[in-house]
Amino acid sequence: MAAAILRRLTTRTPAAASARVAPRPLLPLLARGVSDSTDAITVETSVPFKSHIVDPPSRSATTSARELLSFFRDMALMRRAEIAADSLYKAKLIRGFCHLYDGQEAVAVGMEAAITRADAIITAYRDHCAYLARGGDLVAAFAELMGRRDGCSRGKGGSMHFYKRDANFFGGHGIVGAQVPLGCGIAFAQRYRKEGTVTFDLYGDGAANQGQLFEALNMAALWKLPVILVCENNHYGMGTAEWRASKSPAYYKRGDYVPGLKVDGMDVLAVKQACKFAKDHVLENGPIILEMDTYRYHGHSMSDPGSTYRTRDEIAGIRQERDPIERVRKLILAHDFATAQELKDMEKEIRKQVDAAIAKAKESPMPDPSELFTNVYVNDCGLESFGVDRKVVRTVLP
Repeated sequence: MAAAILRRLTTRTPAAASARVAPRPLLPLLARGVSDSTDAITVETSVPFKSHIVDPPSRSATTSARELLSFFRDMALMRRAEIAADSLYKAKLIRGFCHLYDGQEAVAVGMEAAITRADAIITAYRDHCAYLARGGDLVAAFAELMGRRDGCSRGKGGSMHFYKRDANFFGGHGIVGAQVPLGCGIAFAQRYRKEGTVTFDLYGDGAANQGQLFEALNMAALWKLPVILVCENNHYGMGTAEWRASKSPAYYKRGDYVPGLKVDGMDVLAVKQACKFAKDHVLENGPIILEMDTYRYHGHSMSDPGSTYRTRDEIAGIRQERDPIERVRKLILAHDFATAQELKDMEKEIRKQVDAAIAKAKESPMPDPSELFTNVYVNDCGLESFGVDRKVVRTVLP
């Protein structure tokens, strides 16, 4: 320990510290003295990949101080935003369905690190963090959650229907498994146009037995579509444990003729490594399934306390042993990229950023009633809206 302290004192000279604090957009909250190095280091993933009819990628993942700190910040921001959403829901500022992602942040962040914004992502209703990972605005996220006009879907989608078309994020879907065929359709368009891009098509273990998933997968395999089916296995479909719902819960093998990988979805570097491998694979060979072994800390939705079908000790054990943020924190500290206090200061700044975004989102007005008719019917088609008595015309649709 004395040697480590001496090393820190001798290497962190004022000149070196000032060289590391040049502002840059990726990590705007980095404190003075935090490493900004892009020098490559190699880290072994937490557990080996399990594979089905494909050779797995290497466990040796390449990263850097800058990337690890960006992972830490992005996941900490997501975690804080979801905890804030919990409070807003309990204060009745968020209404309707609300499914939180805390615990699963490594999937969204690791996947984003392996691809580009030209690649597409489509997911189910636990979509807040996927939106943020795609570059979504924090104010727009909270405004959407509260049904305000400045939301990413103009306040009409709410928690389950986030979108960011300019970053190829296609939602945000409330019907279990229904986004899987849509994602394969996006991949069909990518191949048809010869774009050289891929689609990450996310679903949960609760959707893994849907017939439409297997129908879409069959077509994707026939046409060798560049689609990665990502099963975010958090082990409970609503309140039903995977072993009670699936005769074979090895979801990465469920494609039969389609290759698959099982990935530690709580290890952001493992997710990045697997997604990079998967993208290269599907561009040449067609679809692959990635099963992300992950865990949600909240219940299925805000109406689910999450403790009737699992024990509090189980949740606490996952937090202690596999939490994705704490894993990255330990890596940063082990490689002397930042001090524990510097990471705490970053988390304090994130809390302020989230609070400021919520305050601004609350200032956004509710959507105008005319918005009820936009994005529903073709404009100028002359449709009339009647009252309940079917006698009085209430409005002519735009």
